[in-house]
Amino acid sequence: MDELSLAELESRCQQRGLRSSANLRDILEALIAGPDHPDAETLHQRLRSRGRRVSLTTVYRNLSHLVAAGVVSAHHFGSAKARYEITAAHDHLIDISTGKIIEFSEPRLNALEEKIAAQMGYRIVRKRVALYAVPIE
Repeated sequence: MDELSLAELESRCQQRGLRSSANLRDILEALIAGPDHPDAETLHQRLRSRGRRVSLTTVYRNLSHLVAAGVVSAHHFGSAKARYEITAAHDHLIDISTGKIIEFSEPRLNALEEKIAAQMGYRIVRKRVALYAVPIE
């Protein structure tokens, strides 16, 4: 995935009508810094461990605004808790034995999806692919 800078993400937020705040910047920084897909509680713990004084309610409220603006994506990978990441064009493979989430992008798969949609008279504007797998023995 192409890494976006905090400045680029803040610009994306402003273009989509979100006001910049210290809490919003802190949440974006924590999402950029982590290689995983944290839930809100994990994100809150990360912020607190960095010395940020932010409530869990504030984390949820900011995540809600970021998701509504399309800057952050919320995923439910087979659990009740939403997991968050910066919105980007990639798919996910979830190792169901460990819960590990692996990001990937496969141009041939993307082309096939586009072709299928076109054959049906559609153009893809948004997609979400999650493959649930176990390691090959």
